[in-house]
Amino acid sequence: MRSAPADRVRELAGPGVPLGVPPDAGVPVLQVDDLSVAYQTRRGDVTAVDGVSFDLARGEFLGIVGESGCGKSTLLFAIAQLLAPPAQVTGGCVSFKGTDLTELTERQLAAIRWKELSVVMQSAMNALNPVKSVGSQFADAMRAHGVSSKREIAQRSAEVLAMVGIDGAHLKSYPHQLSGGMRQRSMIAMALLFTPDLVIMDEPTSALDVVAQRSLMVQIKELQAELGFAIIFVTHDMSLVSHFSDRLMVMYAGQVAEFGPTRRVFDAPLHPYSVGLLDAFPSIRGPQVPLTGIPGSPPDLAKLPGGCRFAPRCQKVMPACETTAPPLYQVDDIQVRCLLQAGRGPAGD
Repeated sequence: MRSAPADRVRELAGPGVPLGVPPDAGVPVLQVDDLSVAYQTRRGDVTAVDGVSFDLARGEFLGIVGESGCGKSTLLFAIAQLLAPPAQVTGGCVSFKGTDLTELTERQLAAIRWKELSVVMQSAMNALNPVKSVGSQFADAMRAHGVSSKREIAQRSAEVLAMVGIDGAHLKSYPHQLSGGMRQRSMIAMALLFTPDLVIMDEPTSALDVVAQRSLMVQIKELQAELGFAIIFVTHDMSLVSHFSDRLMVMYAGQVAEFGPTRRVFDAPLHPYSVGLLDAFPSIRGPQVPLTGIPGSPPDLAKLPGGCRFAPRCQKVMPACETTAPPLYQVDDIQVRCLLQAGRGPAGD
């Protein structure tokens, strides 16, 4: 019984964190079906996202975790249709509110972005225009979607800044005049200008200290509870989404390694990679325990090992792992890509 990881993440989240609105069990706001993304290189196509599928309900918070280079951000950019050459979608579809985004033109996508689907980038300093005030950037986004009234723009801009705990006076501020946390909050405010149905966040807390991280996560969850939008939150830090996400997807080498309800994954992880990630961060209370982590490093996606992609680093490797590529198995409400579960039925059955 692995209770220690759950105890550790509750320490980080603390009491009184709002759980948000329950996910809508109706039609999913997002359906990703067998999505694959490849980068064109001199050595040939390198698949960075390999056959990923999931649904996202309205009001749901999905966390996506894994080491750097496992395909998290590429998956996010593919969902939002923000990939740039040499990356391209090579298979599957992304259905947002019943429309396949992979078939839309840039003009059609522009009408959806910010208004119905927003993206909060990893570095707000890079995402925000350094030579424009925060207010002028909010105004640009609103004008692009047909809002021309200066009064309406000013009122809505102040409203969304207030939502993230920033005084409306900072609409006149430039990005370099704001702290890192305020810049990230400004980006989240900008993402909420039109109350979208889906907000995608690519490691928005990576440049913040742990206190600011928790504060921002609580604020994100409070906003979700108030407005009811769905969230995809991409991070390399499992502890960050532990108490805030409804479901958790663990990615490794472009594939889904484990996927299911967050509490189930944390309390009883089934994939050795998930176990390794959980063992890689310390507890701030109780007895000291050694951090084991995961030996080695993720594979070169251009030279993947035969069989299981995690086999060279796995503490529970078996001879079959060297030659047999495991499918996703269904274990109750968990999907797991590991031959230790080979007696289970395939996911989706």
